[in-house]
Amino acid sequence: MNYKIRCKIFQKLFLACFALVLAGCAGREPEVRSVRVEVPVLVPCKTQAVAVPPWAADGLKKSDSLEVKVRALLAERRQRIGYERQLLVAVDTCR
Repeated sequence: MNYKIRCKIFQKLFLACFALVLAGCAGREPEVRSVRVEVPVLVPCKTQAVAVPPWAADGLKKSDSLEVKVRALLAERRQRIGYERQLLVAVDTCR
């Protein structure tokens, strides 16, 4: 077979297949259906800002005794734990 004849046969087959595909799509009516999509929506968090406490060790001086420094650091540790709990509560209210 000649190359030109093969090309013409291929073109005719391609057009016939294309016409069948279009006819198949045109014969069916589109299906209408409702789809519910749940999308999370950002909501602004309404909490009060947690105030940073005045830390107990901020007022320490170099000349203070070791006992005073240790007591201030232990008090500051308790303050930090309480402050962290307040922050966690503020974060949990926004979830």
